[in-house]
Amino acid sequence: MKTRVKAKNLIFKGLKIISWIIFVGLSVEAGGLIVNFIFSLLRPEFIQNLYQKLDMSQLYQSSKLAFFGMYGFVLTVSILKAVLFYQVVLLVTKIDLPKPFNSWVSKQILKISYYTLSVGLLSFIARKLAMDLGHNGFTLNQLDPFWADSQAFILMAAVIYIIGTIFSKGVEYQEELEETV
Repeated sequence: MKTRVKAKNLIFKGLKIISWIIFVGLSVEAGGLIVNFIFSLLRPEFIQNLYQKLDMSQLYQSSKLAFFGMYGFVLTVSILKAVLFYQVVLLVTKIDLPKPFNSWVSKQILKISYYTLSVGLLSFIARKLAMDLGHNGFTLNQLDPFWADSQAFILMAAVIYIIGTIFSKGVEYQEELEETV
């Protein structure tokens, strides 16, 4: 029995570390993209030396509206992913494993599902918009990696929402049980 508890604690500590690593990585990516955006406006010749080398200067020359719209999606999705994993980090660092059914955990899981859905929907919309711009002669293939996983995020949001709802019911039942005892 003690071995099982130690293994679960070890796995949970590993998940904490992984969530921190993902959060830091996504934060660096979002920051890098913000710097890339600023340089693409002020000093586009330096883009080749920057993170991700996201050069959309041809789009900027062709249509400033399309440039700002697509870069807005890229930045919003990358920032939302970092915020999403910040919420995950909060959850895994503040959860009380012996008593996980509390209203804070339930609300945090639901909040994570909303951020996940936001990432998925915005990515999906951006991908469709990029495809439409592609049909109008704009080349936006370099943006595909930023929203390739939109459908996975939408599905993941549904699963997380279901888990959050189950947690909410667990909290309600636990509170009822505590009241009757």
